[in-house]
Amino acid sequence: MVLGLFGAFGSALCYGIASTMQALAVRRTAPAEGLDLGLVVRLARSWRYLLGLAFDGLAFLLSLAALRSLPLFVVQSIVASFLAVTAVLGALVLKLPLRRSDKIGVAVVVAGLVLVGLAAAEETPKPVSMTVSWTILGSSIALLAVAVAVGRRPGSAALGAVAGLGFGIVAVATRTLPAPLTISGLLADPAAYGLVISGGTALLSYSIALQRGSVTLATAPLVVLETVVPAAVGLLLLGDKTRPGWGVAAAAGFVIAVLGALSLARHGEIQAEPG
Repeated sequence: MVLGLFGAFGSALCYGIASTMQALAVRRTAPAEGLDLGLVVRLARSWRYLLGLAFDGLAFLLSLAALRSLPLFVVQSIVASFLAVTAVLGALVLKLPLRRSDKIGVAVVVAGLVLVGLAAAEETPKPVSMTVSWTILGSSIALLAVAVAVGRRPGSAALGAVAGLGFGIVAVATRTLPAPLTISGLLADPAAYGLVISGGTALLSYSIALQRGSVTLATAPLVVLETVVPAAVGLLLLGDKTRPGWGVAAAAGFVIAVLGALSLARHGEIQAEPG
């Protein structure tokens, strides 16, 4: 379980670095029209975005390791703390000042995560039915269709919500992958394809949302949906649980950590220098 916690915190650190680099890159790239796949090509010319993707990949591998031994509600609440990482990085690297409320937000996130960590019970992924795996794939395809429709409309909040659901599906799919992980097992598992589709949809949706006005409006629904939805699925359908007697503490820590992360949502709003 200790290694799982290290993996989850490492994932949050990597996502924080990735979000900082990607926000800088996206703000320097020509705006997208609709759910524009050409945006991916344009972003691929930016070393900042490619570095951000590399950190995203490392973050996913660390979260994969974490989800093999920890419940979804624990991992997702820790991952949501990437906004605290972004806030601190912004202050240290980009010289963006932390307001008093930001410092309180970081402290609140840390307090919530301490409660969640103490309440965590070690988990071993249990086999799920093919119905669950096909449902994950179907949900990812449906989300892609929603993203195409939402992408035609102005605003960033709806795309942020799509991205949050996409990352939520990625977390659920990762939790249900067969153990031990093998190439043949992944190729035969519909959830693995759902993971790829929902992950791609989430990355593209959030990249476009970063270009459309308030990044705060995009980040807030992303944080809520990528944490609450997988946590609910884990507790209600996948048998996730807390340590005996720690249910209330886990719930309180989860809520505190998410609310603290939401208070830091403005730190996704990183402006790139012109040129």
